[in-house]
Amino acid sequence: MPGAEKEHVMVCVQIQIDGRNGVMLADPGYHVPRIITVMADGAYPHTGWFTQMDEPHCRKEYNYTFNQDNPGYVEWQERETRGGIVKCQISLVFVGKPYQDAVNVTERRNLVYNFRSLLSRDQKGHLRAGMYFPIGGRGVEEQFTLFFEEGPEKRKTKYKFSSFISTKDIPESALEDIKLCNVQLNYKPDELLEIICKLANVMADESFIEQMLKINDDICRAGFDAQRD
Repeated sequence: MPGAEKEHVMVCVQIQIDGRNGVMLADPGYHVPRIITVMADGAYPHTGWFTQMDEPHCRKEYNYTFNQDNPGYVEWQERETRGGIVKCQISLVFVGKPYQDAVNVTERRNLVYNFRSLLSRDQKGHLRAGMYFPIGGRGVEEQFTLFFEEGPEKRKTKYKFSSFISTKDIPESALEDIKLCNVQLNYKPDELLEIICKLANVMADESFIEQMLKINDDICRAGFDAQRD
């Protein structure tokens, strides 16, 4: 069964309703703006399928159910529709024992994760503004996506990190976009620009990025090997 390695921490509370077992999941680390109820029998108040994101370019739907072979795991089913193409993925959430070491397992693992995001959401969990980027070891070609609300629409723009290594190379249009995004992130003046400039220097260190990606690959490989065993 395909799955994802440990990326973040969610909260799980075991519940029992009239002798029926279940769990309640809170997953703000993955930007799920609701409490999810998973009942072993699939009956009320089981959450079932729900729409996590519905935007013109992409629709994501999630479903959480107990694994039929091992009730110590909850299956997280994801259905993504993009451009008429539907992609499905199943991951496993271990709920059989207490999770007692978030720092050693999750926080350290995230240090070398190869996708980064900095996001602002409204009270309903909808994206407002932020930036995101993959880390692919492409050197000067590495880029990030900046997005923010512009009236009723969202505006997205891609910029190369290499343009931010020296402040004199930053396009004026990029500075304007960053200022608007900075406000919607509720940051101090120029705070987002400072973050991006620091990231640009990190991304330019090819030796560091290569080592980081290798560690990430080793973790992923170990996780998949453990699932097969």
